[in-house]
Amino acid sequence: MRTIIIEDEKPSARRLQRMLKSFDVEAETLLHSVEESIAWFETNEHPDLIFLDIQLSDGLSFEIFEAIEINSAVIFTTAYDEYALQAFKLNSIDYLLKPIDEDELKAAISQYKGTTQQQKSVTLDFNDIKKLLVNPIEREYKKRFSVKVGQHLKLINIEDIECIYSENKGTYVHTVEGRNYLLDQTLDQLEDELEPHMFYRISRKFYVNINAIKDIISYTNSRLQIKLNHYKEQDVIVARERVKDFKNWLE
Repeated sequence: MRTIIIEDEKPSARRLQRMLKSFDVEAETLLHSVEESIAWFETNEHPDLIFLDIQLSDGLSFEIFEAIEINSAVIFTTAYDEYALQAFKLNSIDYLLKPIDEDELKAAISQYKGTTQQQKSVTLDFNDIKKLLVNPIEREYKKRFSVKVGQHLKLINIEDIECIYSENKGTYVHTVEGRNYLLDQTLDQLEDELEPHMFYRISRKFYVNINAIKDIISYTNSRLQIKLNHYKEQDVIVARERVKDFKNWLE
């Protein structure tokens, strides 16, 4: 089964790619914009299945289908509310609400595999769908964490966090005050909850806040070392495979 992901937020695309792999579905191609997707479909064999975000960085993903005739099954990944999703139900289009739940993803894949080839292709009624999506909702990202300190709950605003890291099977935030606090969530679970313009996952162990970066230094094996304003407990290294995306994120 040939599968691709079209998603403008690269961390979300990579998370979905990892989730699909756990279900033995390989999505080797990741596309991030309308323009890039159209160019890809013009020069490549179309896949069996597309996981497609609605709002891309350069427009609505429907523009891809308006430019190119695509006979692939489509599963939309979306942060739109239930009212807007009425349009998808009317057009017999499957969808997954963000942040994507593993059980719902597994069910969507099973449903796709259970359809006949004739049912797999989709004809979109763009006008009906766009009427319900003319005012896209603002995606909500986490604004603060509540952490337990003794018998108390402490609120930590997202802008007061320098980095989020994993250590000894725990996930911690490090604040501008130089304190560490244990979280209940894993780094993977936070991937769709953090504002992507503020936080970037530089490795399997670290998210960093762009406003906390003091210096960036060349490191061994084509990697980068980040110096943060206050965090000094261990080296903060950008994984080699993420260096290019990290540099794009900085800009």
